[in-house]
Amino acid sequence: MSSPPVDPSCAAPRRRLTRADRLQQLLAHAWQLVREEGTEALSLGRLAEQAGVTKPVVYDHFGTRAGLLAALYRDFDQRQGVVMDAALAASGPALQDKADVIAQAYVACVQTQGREIPGVIAALAGSPELARIKREYEAIFIEQCRTLLAPFARAGTLPSAGLWAMLGAAEGVSYAAVNGDITAHQAQQELAATIMAMVARA
Repeated sequence: MSSPPVDPSCAAPRRRLTRADRLQQLLAHAWQLVREEGTEALSLGRLAEQAGVTKPVVYDHFGTRAGLLAALYRDFDQRQGVVMDAALAASGPALQDKADVIAQAYVACVQTQGREIPGVIAALAGSPELARIKREYEAIFIEQCRTLLAPFARAGTLPSAGLWAMLGAAEGVSYAAVNGDITAHQAQQELAATIMAMVARA
């Protein structure tokens, strides 16, 4: 005997995503879009199409393309922070331990995001508002490193110039590794050595 047809009205309703879950879904689709088509292809309308949602949903979360780019950078920065905090908590007490963790976490995060994050950062630089957001997150990273590394300096403090130079080196070797100019291991080793030298000079 065949089963009776199922009344569509009795089917289980689709689970409505929370706002936070929807944001993560949209960010995942945005990263995919940047990875496959480049930052230039990233628009709120294109993201709605990619994610299978209506445009008002995307506009409600990001407002503008600039808001979307800022959200992508925040997403990258927050994941980078989680990775580094976990690694630092498990690291040894010596300066070499801390330098290795900073280097490994920074390079690994850029590697994970692949070729997408440089395009997002370049787009951020094109707007004063977005450039300010990027600088704010860079300043947070600089101060975190200052707090972590200053106790190993003879004077008990680190000059800002050295810390900003360290950040520039971190970006440079990480993107070189992403582009295949050097290996990730070489990038990590060079960045750790740069951190050690910066503390020694202080």
